[in-house]
Amino acid sequence: MTVYGAILEKGESWYTYMGKIFRAIGDAQKNYNWLISDADCFPMTPEFSDPLARESCWLTGEALTAMVEREDFQWIWAVLSGFPKEVPLERVLEHPLPYADGYEGFWKNPLTLQHPLAEVELVPWDSSATLVLSTRKELVEDYRRFSPLSEDLAQYNAQLR
Repeated sequence: MTVYGAILEKGESWYTYMGKIFRAIGDAQKNYNWLISDADCFPMTPEFSDPLARESCWLTGEALTAMVEREDFQWIWAVLSGFPKEVPLERVLEHPLPYADGYEGFWKNPLTLQHPLAEVELVPWDSSATLVLSTRKELVEDYRRFSPLSEDLAQYNAQLR
């Protein structure tokens, strides 16, 4: 399965804000359920802080959208893995939790998603970059059009060698 990716590491101040990503992908986040893992973020809204402070949390696309619409807080680190709605949490948890800090796979080709059942992964990376990976080419292309300073992640990785 081919995975497409984008990286944005310039032209923005204080990455990563999900509201902007959601606009870029045409609100496609609503089509998924989301496993949020390895989160380091600082919402001011108490009911957001508790679940995001855990090892992982599971949200519908609608709940994630409502959270971001209420408070579009900054994400430092995280992996937001999007799953087709028919994939149950029990199946998702049969696999290791994705993580951002220290994961070297982002910087290797061919691109892969950390979670084998996910269709998309949104990754705030150390408050300095945003990664968007997906098996859906059009989702990454939409993000790249919205964020013209973003780069193709596979090409970016090829330049690292």
